[in-house]
Amino acid sequence: MSTGSATQRPGSVVVFYNPDAACIERANRLAKHTCCVVVDNTPDVDRVEGLDPGVRYLPNRDNLGIATALNQGVERLLREGCRTALLFDQDSEPTLEHLEVLPALLAQWRTAGEKVAIVGPAYDDPRLGGVASFVRFRPFVLARVPAEGERPVDTDFLITSGSCLNLDCWSTVGPMEDDLFIDFVDLEWCIRAKRAGYRLVGVPWITMAHELGGEPVRVLGRTYPMHSPVRHYYLFRNAIALIGRAYVPWSWKSTELVKLPFRLIIYSMMPTARRMHVAMALRGLRDGLRGRLGRL
Repeated sequence: MSTGSATQRPGSVVVFYNPDAACIERANRLAKHTCCVVVDNTPDVDRVEGLDPGVRYLPNRDNLGIATALNQGVERLLREGCRTALLFDQDSEPTLEHLEVLPALLAQWRTAGEKVAIVGPAYDDPRLGGVASFVRFRPFVLARVPAEGERPVDTDFLITSGSCLNLDCWSTVGPMEDDLFIDFVDLEWCIRAKRAGYRLVGVPWITMAHELGGEPVRVLGRTYPMHSPVRHYYLFRNAIALIGRAYVPWSWKSTELVKLPFRLIIYSMMPTARRMHVAMALRGLRDGLRGRLGRL
């Protein structure tokens, strides 16, 4: 598929949290091809050595969460006049093709009058079986569309890392929800974008290496991505919060209602710290039911 030529330099946002030298180098590479904004959520840090002078560095001096950091980065790009924003974790490794094709596709669709809010690559995590499928919400299960071929795939959800936002729709859809802090931030934004009449498009011929969570665990013959107990707090809390919202599709809610009990079973079979994983998940469940959001 022809992507045309990008008529404007794309922007990028990278969120730092205790970055190492490799993270700084990745941001510097992004600055060579994009208008790069680094938002630093590292507590008590207001300067990072080694960043390219072209990087716009925004220190928060505290962990304000992924949603707030992305919002800050996008707002800076809007002030810079950018119309697209590539979003990355600090360990994301996009190719040059990735940086060129996704903004160019958005520009092409914008010119054609297509309402596309976000476009994203397929992501490859060898620990979990390789390239992940794109997903569509269906009652009690996620329909998976293999990331194959050279045709864009309409989807119901794209993960933040590696995705490219159409900033022309930012004022209509609104920013990421700060109070979710970390988990389901991207999903909630995608749901709002679709409700506003925009498409979410996966690009199967662009892949990005991306590790989903920490070291996976194998339970009952299956491999699952694993997070820290604190992340499991946010996962349960935010899932319950979103299940209670009228604008969130029932198809997604039904899937989560099926998954939550199984997650608790998996946490109870963890090789280490199983009690902590279960306790934090139950705490998140309780806070979600009480409507408590924001930072733990």
